[in-house]
Amino acid sequence: MPEITNIAKETSENGTDSSQDDIGSVEEMPEDTILSRQTSVNLVPFIGQRFVSQDAAYEFYCSFAKQCGFSIRRHRTRGKDGVGRGITRRDFTCHRGGYPQLKPSEDGKLQRNRKSSRCGCQAFMRIVKRADFNVPEWRITGFSNVHNHEILKSNEVQLIPAYCTMSPDDKSRICMFAKAGMLVRQMLRLMELEKGVKLGCLPFTEVDVRNLLQSFRNVDQDNDPIDLLKMCKEMKDKDPNFKYDYKIDCNNRLEHIAWSYASSMRLYEAFGDAMVFDTTHRLDAYDMLLGIWIGVDNHGSHCFFGCVLLRDENLQSFSWALKTFLGFMNGKAPGTILTDQNLWLKEAIATEIPRVKHAFCIWNIISRFSDWFSTLLGSQYDNWKAEFHRLYNLHSIEEYEVGWNEMVETYRLDGNKHIVSLYALRSYWGLPFLRSFFFAGMTSIIQSETINTYIQRFLSAQSVLDNFVEQAARVVDAKDQAGAKHKVQRNVQKVPLKTGSPIESHAATVLTPYAFSKLQEELVLAPQYASLMVDESYFVVRHHKEMDGGYKVIWVPHDEFISCSCHNFEFTGILCRHVLRVLSTNNCFHIPDQYLPMRWREFTSSLDKPTLFTLPSDHMGKVQLLQSMISTLITESVETEERLNLVCAEVSTVLSRIKGFPTASNGGNAIAYESPSDSLILAEVEDSEGIGQSFTCNPHECISGGKLKERGSRDGLDLYRKRRRFSIPYCGQYSHDANDCPVMEGEDLNGDRLGFL
Repeated sequence: MPEITNIAKETSENGTDSSQDDIGSVEEMPEDTILSRQTSVNLVPFIGQRFVSQDAAYEFYCSFAKQCGFSIRRHRTRGKDGVGRGITRRDFTCHRGGYPQLKPSEDGKLQRNRKSSRCGCQAFMRIVKRADFNVPEWRITGFSNVHNHEILKSNEVQLIPAYCTMSPDDKSRICMFAKAGMLVRQMLRLMELEKGVKLGCLPFTEVDVRNLLQSFRNVDQDNDPIDLLKMCKEMKDKDPNFKYDYKIDCNNRLEHIAWSYASSMRLYEAFGDAMVFDTTHRLDAYDMLLGIWIGVDNHGSHCFFGCVLLRDENLQSFSWALKTFLGFMNGKAPGTILTDQNLWLKEAIATEIPRVKHAFCIWNIISRFSDWFSTLLGSQYDNWKAEFHRLYNLHSIEEYEVGWNEMVETYRLDGNKHIVSLYALRSYWGLPFLRSFFFAGMTSIIQSETINTYIQRFLSAQSVLDNFVEQAARVVDAKDQAGAKHKVQRNVQKVPLKTGSPIESHAATVLTPYAFSKLQEELVLAPQYASLMVDESYFVVRHHKEMDGGYKVIWVPHDEFISCSCHNFEFTGILCRHVLRVLSTNNCFHIPDQYLPMRWREFTSSLDKPTLFTLPSDHMGKVQLLQSMISTLITESVETEERLNLVCAEVSTVLSRIKGFPTASNGGNAIAYESPSDSLILAEVEDSEGIGQSFTCNPHECISGGKLKERGSRDGLDLYRKRRRFSIPYCGQYSHDANDCPVMEGEDLNGDRLGFL
């Protein structure tokens, strides 16, 4: 019996350990460094090793087990999905761990005692979820590789059922080979040559291929699409707001079909400013491409917008899909869209929705690096990948260009077709080129993994079409229930504060827990930065360990105008640590309302959107004062239950009295303006001067709530405009066109304007 490593036990019951990674002050760490660390060639698990998700840990341990000669299975957990903090601990064990148990059948008789491979093996790996500053991360806290049974040889381990699997690409190729009339043995031999493996060393056998082909034959490709159309018509009869569309080819076969639910359209109205169009999956049994539109709501949860099945993968098919989706959503296009690196889809987006910022999902690109560069670079592959991640996370385009050229020269990648292609399309995936556009955090590698997990909830390569639509409907219903649960939890739970800052306490009453946690991360890190004033409105903010460089922050307190060269607010809708540092060092205790976007607030739906009326100038000051009073009222009332009850009763009385007054007619000053749902500027503060009242500054220089400020030129701001190199966000005024905006005058609106405007 081989004994490979020593046993490393968990140091505490709640999953905490005393590794060096857990000790010390909080320092900023790019999220992709976690991924970079786990690409090491050392495949032996160790205590403190980090993973971005459960699936990443499972795949790592599975690879280790396959090399050692055994397989693994998921064992016990702590916590449940969607309940409290969700799953916080997961154990993976040897497939022979535990003992077989006899279970009584329904008639009370014991089942026959089938032979089991379980022998009580104690080999395991335990991971625990950490959420420092609410950034999800999994760490190994327990590991043992001592087995009480024989370990299989390399030519035997591939016969374990856990390793007899087919990837989606393998299934697609087998389906293609079958249509070409190839024999099963010919398929296997060809795939062995393609993969460069020895004879009989594929991860699946001839029997597996025959079973797959038989499952394809059992599918009724003619009747199932007809059943799908019937089901869509039945759903339309039950719910008039359900929408679907389809196209029949010249042979009277279903060519394309798309659908969206009523709840999906409501979610898109509120959160359709940024979305993912995933086209990386296929229903091989039907030979149809599956496309799913997904977004992120104000709680950071994924929301389903719509689905499409396409017979062909070409420009015409993708154009039809995009047109149909826009028709479902009443012509409203998203601000940004993330897709796979598909050139047909890229061209279709440029044609159908040219004003939308299109980007490629970085996870789909990185997943191909191993095939593209691992053999070419050899032992330098890990170092090159770490350098790529560093360049990817840069803020400056100039630094990116210099760093890319140095990387190509250092690793001698001149002329490599993949490097040439990546560089040519850099504006579609590089963060320095995307930070001026709003993506709701969906560009991160962690989000890419969770999106894929979300899709897998209702995706099966062998799904019957009508069952697939029903599964999608159940996922949408479950999402609605989860959203309602978030609201209930928000009402009964008090958000924990970490800094004691008035900015933090104010934001906690406005933002959802998800958005507030993101802002809180920036607040915690803000004290590590020094704020240096260059002139009245221009600051340079740099980390305390840096002696030069830094980020440029412009701040005009009288106009409540803030901008930073890192573009974090434009990119995520959350103010960055650099801006927060400037605010705190200049005695400002509230974030202006326009920088607490409605998109990340607790109530964001088409029914909750406020309507702003174009009032006479002498009334606007009162509106601003009312906004300030409401913000203060909320902050003060949540302190105790007694205060909250009193405020609710008094506000209810006031509302009843207000409803008794006659409403304004539809003329003159009663023209309603509906705020665009894809804008990050709050509707209730988008008045004629862009001034709100929740921004508290130095008490001796506080802005008057009942008086409008003239928007004249300011020497300090004008001086800074001449030398700044980054774009200034939307000014908030409605009295002029964007091309005539005094703030954005001289800017390249096509290249630098915000993606969500």
